[in-house]
Amino acid sequence: MTTICLVRHGETDWNAIGKLQGREDIPLNERGRQQAEMVGEFLESSKFSAVVTSPLLRAKQTAEIVNNYIGNLPLIENADFIEKAYGKASGMTIPERDEQFPDGNIPDMEPIDFVKKRVVHGLSTMRACFPNQTILLVAHGGLINVILAILSNGEIGTGKTKLFNTCISHIATAGDSWKIIDYNRIEHLSRFGKVTSI
Repeated sequence: MTTICLVRHGETDWNAIGKLQGREDIPLNERGRQQAEMVGEFLESSKFSAVVTSPLLRAKQTAEIVNNYIGNLPLIENADFIEKAYGKASGMTIPERDEQFPDGNIPDMEPIDFVKKRVVHGLSTMRACFPNQTILLVAHGGLINVILAILSNGEIGTGKTKLFNTCISHIATAGDSWKIIDYNRIEHLSRFGKVTSI
């Protein structure tokens, strides 16, 4: 059984004010770095074979901080797990997006079928490269929600689940497919009175 521990990146300044980031390469803010440290402390006793990350800075910074706690393992960038492109809505808050594009037709936004295709490809690659191993994957809220939506047949994930910064989810192979073990866990963030879900 291959198991993936999915971690959403830590907070950025854009998260803090509710802006959609998409492919914008925004770094972690101080709170985001603290969140990543808490994830590292929480996962310190877990055994991973490698760390896979989206190529965007906020994910890579989170992965690097967590990796300091779990053994400085091989760090692999995989563009299949980059955040979905929000097109002309990137940089907008959700109310601004909804006002500007009330019909949901956003120019240059990555079609959901494209996102699903690369997610499925990425998961297949992980399974082939790391059979019967446990991998840490640091990615993005929109991207992780797509994974959860695919694996739950739409019961959770995109459009239904608000994922918190540095939330932890686990998925594992089940025969020829994957199953969700848990998702959106934030007990490691108990030091913060408020967590961000944008």
